[in-house]
Amino acid sequence: MARKKTSDQLTPLEMELMQVLWQTGPATVQEVLAHLPKDRDLAYTTVQTILNLLNKKEKVRRIQVDGDRALRYEAAVTRRSAARQAIGDLLGRVFGGSAESMVLSMVESGVLTPRKLAELNQLVAESKKSEEEGHGS
Repeated sequence: MARKKTSDQLTPLEMELMQVLWQTGPATVQEVLAHLPKDRDLAYTTVQTILNLLNKKEKVRRIQVDGDRALRYEAAVTRRSAARQAIGDLLGRVFGGSAESMVLSMVESGVLTPRKLAELNQLVAESKKSEEEGHGS
C-alpha cells in the first residue's frame, strides 16, 4: 500500500506552532515562542527550525517586512484545511478509511456523547434541508 508523503503531514509540534500563527497572524520566531504555553520549554533555534521546515512544506510563508531585520512567518494554509488533512490521515491510518468506525469509536470512548451526536444529526438535517431548498429556487 502506498504511503502518503510524510512531508504533507504535520507533527504535533508543527501543529502547535501553526495554532500560534492562526491565532496571532504573521509573527517572528520570538513572537511565536512568546505565545507558546509557559511550561513549553523550547529553544529559539528549535522554533526557528520548525518554522523553516513548515516553510519548506509550504504550510507557512516567510515575509520580510520593510525596515525590520526579523523575518515574519504567516500560515499559508487555513486551520480548516490542516484539520481536514489531519482527519483524513487519521481516518486512513487508524480506521481504514471508515468514517463510521471513527464515529463509533468516538461514541464508545465518550468523546462524542449521545447528546452531542443528536446535535450533530440536527445540523446535518438542517444543512441537507437548506441545500435542497437552494437547488429548488
